[in-house]
Amino acid sequence: METREQIITYWLCPAEPARSHFAKIIGELAARFDAPVFEPHVTVFVTNAEQEKPKEVLARVLPGRQPYRLRALGLGSSGKFTQTLFVRFAPQGELARLTDDLRSASNSQSDYELHPHLSLLYKTMDSETKRELAGSLTLPFANAIFDTVKAVLSPARIEWRADVESWRVVAEEKVAR
Repeated sequence: METREQIITYWLCPAEPARSHFAKIIGELAARFDAPVFEPHVTVFVTNAEQEKPKEVLARVLPGRQPYRLRALGLGSSGKFTQTLFVRFAPQGELARLTDDLRSASNSQSDYELHPHLSLLYKTMDSETKRELAGSLTLPFANAIFDTVKAVLSPARIEWRADVESWRVVAEEKVAR
């Protein structure tokens, strides 16, 4: 039996009310398109799971940080399974520093590049359907607050529903308020 490479993905998760709003959209789209349900998040760093100690990484990186206010730029889509339909956020210096600090504290110095977005759907589908979906959704806010960082163990390649459903949170910390 082949062992699949695993990664640790560090997520920045939204606070209420954005968390519930995004979760509702994700759930509705998942039901409509027979797709996986997942927790709303912005991926801020990805590294190899081997020798990674996520609880220690978060304990070193998060003290003194404040919640992040991210400005939504609109909806987008791509051909990538994990970016089928997503909310794009404006680049932000503090968020980039979080990624850099996670990279520095990590045992594996990956070359992950931050492109802040929050996926709403993971599904292989045609471009026209994705465009129609992006045009049919509206966000009730221009900014969202993110206040929790989670480390998630997952397969290195996320290509199928089963890959998403195998995700497991292995560490979690709230940032100060």
